[in-house]
Amino acid sequence: MVIPAEAHAKKPLVIAMFKAPQIGFVKTRLGREIGMPEATSIYRQLAERQLQQVPEAYRTEIHFTPEDATDEMSQWLGPTHHYIAQCEGDLGEKMNHAFQLGFQQDHQRILMIGSDCPSLDATTLQHAADLLTTRDVVLGPATDGGYYLIGLRQSTPQLFEDIEWSTPRVLAQTLTRIRTHGLSHALLEEKEDIDDLAALTRHGGVV
Repeated sequence: MVIPAEAHAKKPLVIAMFKAPQIGFVKTRLGREIGMPEATSIYRQLAERQLQQVPEAYRTEIHFTPEDATDEMSQWLGPTHHYIAQCEGDLGEKMNHAFQLGFQQDHQRILMIGSDCPSLDATTLQHAADLLTTRDVVLGPATDGGYYLIGLRQSTPQLFEDIEWSTPRVLAQTLTRIRTHGLSHALLEEKEDIDDLAALTRHGGVV
């Protein structure tokens, strides 16, 4: 059965920003504490679990790096997802580019997630998508000062420019941009990313 383009666009789009699960390329901070092979295994578990939480009715795109890892990603996560190589540039440029591609497909609600937050479940994703029917931006605050989810219903590149990525100031700077540009927003429940052994332990090892 062919799904009409209009119906396809009305479905929330979930963009998962993933890395290929290569030793020494993922979870390096955790790897310095427990060893890179074990940290890579944890990363795989987190990413696989996160995809399982995406509601079946949503469209999922996996935006991955490095750019030559298409076969590796599809062999790992399966052929049912849509795989797109991330563009060059810093994290903000990669995120903005991914959103732009989604809006070019006429998607009206787009959620972007990573793989680090084991408590990001289907209920939270559905709530975020629902909030985007009335808000311009939805953010899921992370305990480290960043965010585990960002949702948009229109192109908003200014949210990704000149942000101090990978610092505790990411969320605060993003909220300042939201207010400066007069955008409506909603905040989800604060959740913890797994970046080190202490966080991993608090989440029971994730498995």
